[in-house]
Amino acid sequence: MSNDTNTRCGYIAIVGRPNVGKSTLLNHIVEQKISITSRKPQTTRNNVIGIKTQDAVQMVFVDTPGIHQGHKKAINRFMNRSASSALQGVDVIIFVVDKDHWTQEDDVVLSQVVNESCPVIIAVNKLDQLPDKNDILPHLASLQEKLPKGEIVPISALRNQNIDRLESLVSDALPHSEFFYPEDQITDRSLRFMAAEIIREKITRQLGAELPHQIAVEIEEFNEDPDLITISALILTEREGQKRILIGDKGEKVKNIGQQARQDIETLVESKVMLNLWVKVKSGWSDDERALRSLGLDE
Repeated sequence: MSNDTNTRCGYIAIVGRPNVGKSTLLNHIVEQKISITSRKPQTTRNNVIGIKTQDAVQMVFVDTPGIHQGHKKAINRFMNRSASSALQGVDVIIFVVDKDHWTQEDDVVLSQVVNESCPVIIAVNKLDQLPDKNDILPHLASLQEKLPKGEIVPISALRNQNIDRLESLVSDALPHSEFFYPEDQITDRSLRFMAAEIIREKITRQLGAELPHQIAVEIEEFNEDPDLITISALILTEREGQKRILIGDKGEKVKNIGQQARQDIETLVESKVMLNLWVKVKSGWSDDERALRSLGLDE
């Protein structure tokens, strides 16, 4: 590892309202699926760290749950706490906003970011969806007024447009420091956590419109043998009707979820995987602080 005079390293919080593209951005930067994505808002629940080490720079990104209004349930309060805590002690903030509209939830995030002393980069996402790039100019001017100290970078996280410019700004803002992590490490999360997240992503993608957020995945077994990793996971729902939707006709839905999740997990662990899924009703878990703690959702 290089000494601290010629290497840079630091923490970068990726913040924004739900479903604005934070997880997609992190995955593209680290060139690996670290944070799960779907079209459904609030897919990310925990702060997820992605690490990119290139030459003399190590960037440690923290992908946060979308900060949103209302604290109706314990899980919503937990996600807001996770996102807010990620801002403490970081070296750079990437504030991800939409290409052409601003909402009250963006105002909530702005109120948390505006008083932070570290550099803030405003990543204006989904640039690829604008037929005429000049259409974005009034929006950029408005953003600069809202956050005068912010450096604005229009990007497309999905199409990988202008991400190199964003990374360059981040790297220039990082302090001189030794690396925090080994150069080949890309996340601080365990394989158990990643497996649970991949299963939850497949559920959200397949059943996003049919199921609310009251779904959790608990890994009950994770056995690593040289030729096979055996994973047993419990999918928790809040009501019997949700369980029926998840299982599907003759078990087809849960079977499809299992097949898709197994393929992604095999790519992640670079090994054959045997994945067993069960669905169980645990009513009220998403509004029960103790249940959230037992699921690792209240750190």
